[in-house]
Amino acid sequence: MPTPIPMAVYLRGLRRKLRPVNIVTLLPFIVLIGAMFLMTRSAKKKQQAAAAMRNEMQPGTGIRTIGGMYATVKEVHDEAVLLEVAPGVHAVYAKNSIGAVLDDDEYNRIVHGTEDDLNEDAPVVPDDASSLTETDEPADASDDSPIDLGKKDAPAGADDAEPKKTDGESDAK
Repeated sequence: MPTPIPMAVYLRGLRRKLRPVNIVTLLPFIVLIGAMFLMTRSAKKKQQAAAAMRNEMQPGTGIRTIGGMYATVKEVHDEAVLLEVAPGVHAVYAKNSIGAVLDDDEYNRIVHGTEDDLNEDAPVVPDDASSLTETDEPADASDDSPIDLGKKDAPAGADDAEPKKTDGESDAK
């Protein structure tokens, strides 16, 4: 029978075989796992916030769908909502297709174009470039004269002459 090896000797040999793993070797894996954890946590928070927003919908609330359509909620069901997209026009949408629940003021501003908080002191910005071309002077006071785009050096008998043929017109037969 072989002589038994004392436990201390056995563990000493085992430690030589199993060297400790260097922390620098594990660092990329630790960083990767941490980044994955943080990303899934933030995505989960966004999903919960979106679900809470969809659950606070009530009839009469203005919403925007994920497709960009604005409508008013008429009825709320478990998985679907009935929306009034135009006066008298109703459509059924899934709750997941609701992109945002809007405040009444914001909905009216976007859909009806009402501006309750217009500041009278603020400068008015025109929708076109007319403010760039208009002047305070009357039209007669400007020194711009009309531009004549006609030919000036045409021969005297050119009006009676036959016009030149262009674009494939020819006399060839």
